[in-house]
Order: sequence, then structure tokens, then C-alpha cells
Amino acid sequence: MTPANPLRDPRDRRLPRVPEPCALVVFGVTGDLARKKLIPAVYDLANRGLLPPGFVLLGFARRDWGHEDFGSLAREAAQEHARTEFRDEVWHRLADSVRFVPGSFDDDNAFDKLNETLVELETSHGIAGNAAFYLSIPPAAFPVVLKQLERTRMADSAGQGGWRRVVVEKPFGHDLESSRELNGLVDSVFTPPDVFRIDHYLGKETVQNLLALRFANTLFEPIWNANYVDSVQITMAEDVGIEGRAAFYESAGAARDVLQNHLLQLLALTAMEEPVSFDAEALRTEKHKVLKAISLPPDLGAGTARGQYDQGWLAGQRVRSYLDEEGVAKDSRTETYAAVRLGVETRRWAGVPFYLRTGKRLPRRVTEIAVIFKRAPHLPFLETDTTELGNNQLVVRVQPDEGVTLRFGSKVPGSAMEIREVSMDFLYGSSFTESSPEAYERLLLDVLLGDKTLFPDHEEVESSWRVVDPLEQFWAGQSAERYRAGEWGPRGADAMLARERRTWRRP
Repeated sequence: MTPANPLRDPRDRRLPRVPEPCALVVFGVTGDLARKKLIPAVYDLANRGLLPPGFVLLGFARRDWGHEDFGSLAREAAQEHARTEFRDEVWHRLADSVRFVPGSFDDDNAFDKLNETLVELETSHGIAGNAAFYLSIPPAAFPVVLKQLERTRMADSAGQGGWRRVVVEKPFGHDLESSRELNGLVDSVFTPPDVFRIDHYLGKETVQNLLALRFANTLFEPIWNANYVDSVQITMAEDVGIEGRAAFYESAGAARDVLQNHLLQLLALTAMEEPVSFDAEALRTEKHKVLKAISLPPDLGAGTARGQYDQGWLAGQRVRSYLDEEGVAKDSRTETYAAVRLGVETRRWAGVPFYLRTGKRLPRRVTEIAVIFKRAPHLPFLETDTTELGNNQLVVRVQPDEGVTLRFGSKVPGSAMEIREVSMDFLYGSSFTESSPEAYERLLLDVLLGDKTLFPDHEEVESSWRVVDPLEQFWAGQSAERYRAGEWGPRGADAMLARERRTWRRP
């Protein structure tokens, strides 16, 4: 047996990890994602002391800018969107490491200049050839950028003397075939271990807490199976519309935009078996088993629902229909709501329906996982009103109001044996003094550290498309059912559960 290392402090795992000196190159750095998420996340990491002294934020975009121009945009983005308090002294330290290279994606000279800049940074900032390339760009632009990185050998870790990584934003293709083509292209330019497919939902503290809830406690895991669970409902509701993204949304729709990635990843984490360890390979192995075990309803007409929002009222204001959104075709059949009943064909979950739904212009913004337990087989309370007693529920709130709610029956004070549902709440905001890091903050740090635990691999992506592709093929050519903005989706979604004598949980 190997003896314990006497020099190792057992508290090491709790110490914050800081990456090696490196550069983060962001393509499309003037877009909304970079301005609202990536740059603020970089500032927040700097504010928490989690960036190395030799760190460089290097922007690339089609703008006639110098370093100072980009520095001004980055400062404004950090001031407006950072999670932590903006401090001038932190920004001054970071501002010295903000660089910009102008150019278009098909401009060979611009990419040659980008390569030269990275070489210069090895001397000026000691990055030692370490660089991560973040593709904050439309998927259609991925191939040309990847080919430029290959041409200039910027993707070659061995040739550059350090590590080179790439971060690819969803959607990972628009169907199984295109995802395979994209995966093949990315893996041919970068080595597979250096490819990070980012799903920002996996960076949320409450999603990771789902694993802690299950595997760090003996309270829940023994009943986390078909013997006790009636059904599982996973909801991602948004109260906003398409927010000017008509071109993207018309080509994607709710199923490709959310169901294929966010919701199926949440399902996998909910249904997976305990991994042998909390590392990237072990976690991906168990998630992939679940994704391969997913079954579609035998009757897709009865087991799915598809909707498109009409005009209605939200927060006291009248909002227009999807067809009246700028850039949307008047005869568009694109869905803004999708719901499906899935099964997981394993011993643990056989017979338990997993209901997934997502939609825009719903009453409120909320993402949650609700595990709904079977009713007690016998209630010994004679002549007692139990009509107000529903199924026990364990609800993991991913956003907002992050936390966990347990709903169960309790006696009402008084002389009669009256039982009603009550809730016990755990709230992140009131239970811990430190606020949760924003998802991109956590995921960017993991990219720079080379930790792929929270990043799906290409097998998970392809298995997810095997679930969504048959739905898209079934829906092709069909009009989506209309639902009023401010309602919880189309009537077909309610009917889908009513056929099985269930109802949607009201978040």
C-alpha cells in the first residue's frame, strides 16, 4: 500500500486553484455573450485573485480598434455586468493585460498578426505558449476560424511549447449528422482532450449541488428510484421573447436551443448512477449511460407538445406574438415551446416518466428539477380530509432563488386530524456568506485549468441529438399550437400529462 504523503496538507482540495500564465483569446469579443458574460467573468476571477499574474485577455473582432479602444469596452462591460463589486485597483491590474487584434475571420494577415501577438506575449507576460481560444461566434463561422488556427499552427500544443485549448459554444450542430461533422473538424484541429464544449447550465452551483444532494447524503439516494418516484419534471421557463435573435431562433427553435443540451444534461445528472469519483471521465461515463438509455414515447403525437406564443400580457404589459417579432416570417412554424415525455430504460428508472418542457413568454423565469414521489400506499387517518395532501416533492431550483424545497404532509394545529402540504426550504443566498460564482466564471476558470468535469464530450452531444432528431422529423411541416404570452404553454402540454392522470407542477 502506498503510504500517505506526509507533506500533503489534507486541506489542499479546499484551496483555490490558480491557472498557469496564459492568454484567453475571444473571437467575436464585441458580441453580447462576450460583453455580458465573458468579460465580466474575467473581471470577477481577477477580483477573487484566481487569475495568474501572467494573464492576458486578447480580443479579436472586425473593428478598427487599438488596445485602448477595446480596453474601454471591456471596462464598461465589467462595470455594468460583473457579479462582484467593481474596484478600480483590480481593473488597473487587469487593464495592463488587455489586448486587441482587428480583422475578419477570412483575413490571413489578421490571423498571422494574432499568432505574432501570442508569441510576443510569451516574452512580455510569460504565458509560455499557453492559450485558450473561445469561439463566441455563430456556428457557421466555426469552420473558417478553426482552419485559420490550423493554418497558423496556433492550435498545435506541442509546436507552441504550451497548451492550446478551444471552447465551443452551443449549439453543437443542428442535428446528429452536422454535430458529427463539427466534432470531427474540431478534433482534427485540436486534440480531443483540448476541446471544451460549453453548456453554461453545468456551471451553475445548484446544478452541481444536485450531485452533492444525492451522493453526499444517505437521506435521498435510497428512495431515488422507481420504487418510490412517480415522475420527474424538468422545467426551463423564460418570460422573455427571442430578444432580437430571430435569425438564430428561426433556424433552431426551442427543442434545438434548449432541450437538446440544457434539459437533457439536467436529466442525465438527475438519473445517473453514482460515479466512482468526481472527475471528468467518471462523471461523463455515468451521464452517457443515461443518455443512451433514453426512450421516446411510442406515440409522438400523444407524448410531445409544441407551441408558439401569441400576443398576451406579461408583468402588466402587452407583448406581441412571435409572428410579429422583427425578422420572423409571417407563416413561421418554429416552436417557442416544446415538451416531451421521455423514459430512462434502466433498472433504477424503468417505468418512471421524465417530463421535460421549455418555453418563452411564460409567466416567470424559472429552471427547476422536481422529483415527485408516489403517494403513501395507505392513509390510516379515518374520516380525515386529505384532499389537500398531494405527492411529496423534492424540487431543486436552478434559477432564480437558487435552493431546494421539500414538500410533505403535516398535521394542521387543532383538534381534528387535518393534513396539509407544507414546504421546507433551503436557500443558497441565506445559508452561505459567499455568493455563488456566475456559471461562466466557474467554467472559464476550469478551461484555463484544463478541468473538463463540467463539459460534455462529443459522445454526450451525439446521444442527445439521437433523442431530438426524431422529434424534429415528426414535427417537420406541422404548425405549432398557439398559446397566449403569460400562460404556461399550449393546451396540448396539459393534455399530454392529463392522459396519464398527472398535471404540470406550477413553479
